[in-house]
Amino acid sequence: MSANSQNRHARTSRLARRLAVAGTGAVVLALPLIGATSASAATPAAATSATTAATTYPDNLDGWIRESLDIMAQHGIPGSYEGIHRNIMRESSGNPLAINNWDINAINGTPSKGLLQVIDPTFQAYHVPGTSWDPYDPVANITAACNYAADRYGSMDNVFGAY
Repeated sequence: MSANSQNRHARTSRLARRLAVAGTGAVVLALPLIGATSASAATPAAATSATTAATTYPDNLDGWIRESLDIMAQHGIPGSYEGIHRNIMRESSGNPLAINNWDINAINGTPSKGLLQVIDPTFQAYHVPGTSWDPYDPVANITAACNYAADRYGSMDNVFGAY
């Protein structure tokens, strides 16, 4: 192997190791560059195809559940659309501003709030990073309630009554 080949091989190996440490997404993006003999291998089309558009959700019950499910998946919180929807309809009829001012929690000063009727101490204890700290925020309420249900019942899918 010539000195030039050895230097190019060493540089390529170092680049590959650095990219591997940075994460697999960077490695996939850089694969066309490794072993390339000119800068033309790095085309804007290759970079564009490696990026993904941010997911947007409608500002309605369906969108809130779907956004919560995506956040739950990132945090390993189990649950299904059907299980979440069923419990929301029972607890609040889909009203994110619902509040229970008559049960024992309300009598004790901590009324249940939001889509899944979570009391403040439970919401705070089971809050999921990346969501709002507002218990009336639909996505934060769903995600915290599902986190609580996963801890207590294994999943929101296992909840068929007040919890």
